[in-house]
Order: sequence, then structure tokens, then C-alpha cells
Amino acid sequence: MECSFQFVKLCRIETRRRLLLLGVVAVTYLMFQWLLLPYENALRSLLPQDLVPDHVAGSFLPIHSSAKSVMVRNPLTVNSSDLIDTPGFGGVEKYADSSRLGGEIVHESEPNKKERFMEIDSVLEEKGISNTFEHAADTNANENTPSGNGVDVAASLSLVSISNEENGSNLVKANEANYDFPEPTVLSKDEIFTENTPEVNTTVAAKHSDGVKTIFPSSPLILPAINQANASSLMSNSSSSVRSASVESDVVTIKNGSLALTSPGKKLMRCNMPPKSITSIEEMNLTLVRQHAKPRALRPRWSSVRDQDILAVKSQIQHPPTAKNYRELYAHLFRNVSMFKRSYELMERTLKVYIYKEGNKPIFHQPILKGLYASEGWFMKLMEGHKRFVVKDPRKAHLFYMPFSSRMLEFTLYVRNSHNRTNLRQHLKEYSETIAAKYPYWNRTGGADHFLVACHDWAPYETRHHMERCIKALCNADVTQGFKIGRDVSLPETYVRSARNPLRDLGGKPASERHVLAFYAGNMHGYLRPVLLKYWKDKDPDMKIFGPMPPGVASKMNYIEHMKSSKYCLCPKGYEVNSPRVVEAIFYECIPVIISDNFVPPFFEVLNWGSFSLILAEKDIPNLKDILLSIPEEKYLQMQLAVKKVQKHFLWHPKPLKYDLFHMTLHSIWYNRVFQFKLR
Repeated sequence: MECSFQFVKLCRIETRRRLLLLGVVAVTYLMFQWLLLPYENALRSLLPQDLVPDHVAGSFLPIHSSAKSVMVRNPLTVNSSDLIDTPGFGGVEKYADSSRLGGEIVHESEPNKKERFMEIDSVLEEKGISNTFEHAADTNANENTPSGNGVDVAASLSLVSISNEENGSNLVKANEANYDFPEPTVLSKDEIFTENTPEVNTTVAAKHSDGVKTIFPSSPLILPAINQANASSLMSNSSSSVRSASVESDVVTIKNGSLALTSPGKKLMRCNMPPKSITSIEEMNLTLVRQHAKPRALRPRWSSVRDQDILAVKSQIQHPPTAKNYRELYAHLFRNVSMFKRSYELMERTLKVYIYKEGNKPIFHQPILKGLYASEGWFMKLMEGHKRFVVKDPRKAHLFYMPFSSRMLEFTLYVRNSHNRTNLRQHLKEYSETIAAKYPYWNRTGGADHFLVACHDWAPYETRHHMERCIKALCNADVTQGFKIGRDVSLPETYVRSARNPLRDLGGKPASERHVLAFYAGNMHGYLRPVLLKYWKDKDPDMKIFGPMPPGVASKMNYIEHMKSSKYCLCPKGYEVNSPRVVEAIFYECIPVIISDNFVPPFFEVLNWGSFSLILAEKDIPNLKDILLSIPEEKYLQMQLAVKKVQKHFLWHPKPLKYDLFHMTLHSIWYNRVFQFKLR
């Protein structure tokens, strides 16, 4: 009997011990899952296969799992064929699939992190570079990166290409063949569009108006736009003739003064809706004049010898000698060619730039020389290697350059499908705080004499607040996202297909051999491009308006030949206001037609865009052909000649040439700093 009681007692003790152990394991498991919640891996096994929660702004939105591959605007894929050494450039060739036209690409879902690093390892091993997945997975951008000729793990991450130029098989079609809206892109909290305003259900269809009068002012050209009432009456009579290329229930509506293609019952995100405010080119011109006349920059906390240099330069630029002969410059391209020439000469003679050495690769000091975001990489490479402007002593500098890559910032730190970019902005905030703590120059001006060059769409968000007073050279030059005319610089978004030969395929047919009136081909990004196709795709033989062309080399060459053979190349906005087609059109000597409200054209402070381009309001799309045909032949020939003349200012060279894209970018930064400088 006593043995039985002891046995029962032992069983109870063993049971309690096991229950306690199971409890510890359960708590540990729940804590582990809770820690993984930000990365969207927690509790997936408890949910149905076709309904996976996406964490957005503190809430969960049910989104079909099959659409997740197209929800992130710039996802990344790895392809071993993209890992190419460029010893002649000291940078990274970044491949973007040219068959997607204009460099705007949609990828299939990204491989998981382990597969990604294992693929990198296999390629690096073939090149004789040792690396391990465990080391790479634990690499942090904040860790110290070895310098020298060796290739470190963090730097090796930057070798991963965005996509493969020669292989179109890694693309997700996302119903683009039908020109329908993809699944909505889920954005961060500050980007989410909330529809609290009543919609204007005005259905409009394509109908061309007669007697459109075109005015050609000396300032950048903006042609007359139809108002909402006229658009409604103009297009309602022929609404039955317009059929959506995707679903016939889609209608063209006017919202916030812009055209948009909407589907009843489908809620669209901010990137697929028109902006609430529209700034015309005339308003931008007035803003520029006001900013240069009465700069709002803060006075430096204490004076510097360099301040006197800038004051002397500003006076000379404002009162330049009038040159009679401009051998290297085409005067019609500029707002004031005498001021530009004088400013450029003084920049070459005076300007000194200090480049901060702080910051680890691949986010800092790691230029990307190929693809859609190549502009920031080319400027970084050429700036860091330019002995004429760069000084080692920061006390001699007029400007301070912070050499980071917004593309590598996204690639290195953005957590796929997290829809949260706070850590990207925090990384740059900590970087600027490090500079402010180590050097006195940031605190002297509040960062007003510091500049950055960034081409990624997210750069305005990433540099907000903590870099607010800096001079920002941005491809996403959107006045509704904080771009300051007269201080910031609109950076040309150049789609570089070959880092070794950035001038490949340069040029186009003469004006007499350009028989296509207007051309466009590309993905259906944003709200505007579906409207363009709804009005003009397959509607008129003179208007070659397409959606995305099939992938492949032949398609890429067909795209280039279309640009080389067209009089006007349409450059409608995508998700953001900027488009690589603007520079592509100039590259192929086709007059760019910019259709993007609130977009500040590149080098706006010095160039007269009305001499070599058309800038149309988005709501002018229904009248597009009439507007183009109303331009006299003589005026067209003048503009086409101006496009050929302005081309030299939009070209990258391995060794910078006078007045090229590198010098134009640096000059605009210098020019805006001079006119924003305030001592008294």
C-alpha cells in the first residue's frame, strides 16, 4: 500500500514537471512569435491559405495572397547573371529590365533571405570571394565595413541586381495585358489615401475639339486646359464610343481637377488617385522668382570666410556681362544664358566641396551605375573622383556632400512586405546626427550648405524633417511632397542601359523622317496612364499609344526605334510625378510631352523648358492630338533642333565634360545655394 502511494505521488510530481515544462515552452513560443510580428511571419499557420494579414498603419487589411508579389512597388530579385564587375568604374552595374520600357519594372515575389544570400554566395565563390550565409544574414548596415581592395559582405549585397536586362522571364504581368488596375499598393501610414470627399461621377469619352489655339511663350510651355464643366459636356456625347481596355464598367472621372480612371466599388490608394492640389508651370515660375528675390534660408550662426566668397559671387551672377557669342551654349535653352554662363564660370573657379567619409557601404559610397536610379550613382562616382571641386579640409568648403544611395538604402534596410519605411528614415536621421556631433558645419547653418542626391521615389520621405534644410537633388521633384522650388534641384531620372557605354543608341532620325505624331509604351502605373490608353490606344493611326510591350531584345529595340521615329514622345507620370521617358526622349531626339501635374522639370532654375518640350495639364489628354497638330511646322522644327542642342546637358560621361549632366547637376546645387544664401 505504501508503495502505491509513493508511486502515485511520483506520478503527480512528474505530471506537474511536464506541465511546467510545456508551459515554459508555450510561453517561449508565443514570445518568439510576438517578436516576429513586424515581419509578418507570426500566426500564419492559424490563418486560411488565401487570406494573409498585411500590417498597415497599425491595422490588418485582408489581401489575397496571390497579389502579394505586385504589392510592393520596387521589390528586389536576385539573378546571378546580374553580378558583374566594373573595375573601370569602381561602382555597381544595376540592371533594370529594358523590355518593360522606360525602366519601370514589376518583379515576381522576392526569394526568401536565406535563398537570396545562398545565391550570392554561390556567385561570389565562383569569383574566388569567400562568404557565408550566416555572416551575410547577420550583417548590419551600421557595422564597420573593412576598407581596401577586398570585397566585404555588406558591399557584396550591393552587387545584387534589381532585375535582368536580357531576361524578361522574372516579371509579373499583374493583368497588364488587359490594362486593368493591379491590386492596390499598400503604403505606409502617411501615404494611405482616405476617400472622405464626394466623388464627381462625370463620365467623359474621347472627342476632339476644334480650333484649339496654341500659345508659345518664352517661359516653359503650358497649353490651355479644359475645365471640368467643358470636359463633361465635350465628352458626354460620345461616351458610348469609348470602351475600357480592361472592364467596361470603368469610367473616366474628374477628381481634384484631374482625369482618373475609376471602377465602381473599387477603393484606390493614394498612388492611383490624382493629387488634391495642382501647381501649374506659371505658379512654379512665380515661386522661383520670389525665392531668389527673398530667400527664406536662416542666417548662419556664425560667419565664415566662405560666406564672403558666396556674397561676392552672387553679385557677379546677378549682374553678368552680356556675351555676344555663345559657342558652346544654345541661348534659347536657358532662362538667362548670360547669368548661367557667368554662374558656371564662377562655379569652376570658386566652388569647393567636402565629402563626408562617414557612412558604411553599401548604403554610402557605393554608386549604382546602371538602371532606373543610375543618376544618384553616377553623380556619386564622379563627385568623389573629381579633384577640381573636392577638398580634404572641410574648413575650405562652400558645400558639404552626403554620399548615400537611396536605392541601396531601400535594398539593405527595407523589410519586404512590411509596408514600413520608418527604419530607412531613422538610419539617415542617425547619420545626420553623427555628422552634427562630429563636425561644427551642420550646426552653423542647420544643414543649409549640405546637399544630397537621391533618385528613389521614397527619398522625399526618407529625408523629411531631419534633412529639411538641406539642398535636395531629387528625381521625385513633386511640389506636393515638400519639394522646394528655388532651393531643391530636380534631378533627371536617367535610365542607363550600359554602365560601360552610357551613350549607347544615342541619337535619332532627322525631323523629316519622323512620321509618327506621338508615341508611348509602358506599364499601367498610377491613375493617369490607364486614362491615356482609354482615350488613345487603337483610336488613331497617327498616335502610337501602347501598353507594356512583350519582353525581349526585339521589343526593346522596337521601343527605341519608335522613339527615334516619332515627333513627340509622351511622358505621363506613373506612381510618382517623375518619369525616365523625359530624358529618354531627349536622348533619342524626340520632343518630350510631359503630362504630370506638380512636377518640377530638371534644372528648372536655369533651363527654359518651353523651348524644347511641351508641358500639358493632365486633363488635356482628351485634346492631345488637336494640341499637337496645332503646333506649326516651323515651331516644331525649332523645338526639335533645341532638343538636339539640349541633349549634351543630359548625358553621363565616364570622364565629366563641360556642361554635361554631372556639371549641370552640381551647378544647379551651387546656383540655388548662392541665391538662397542669407547673411544679413
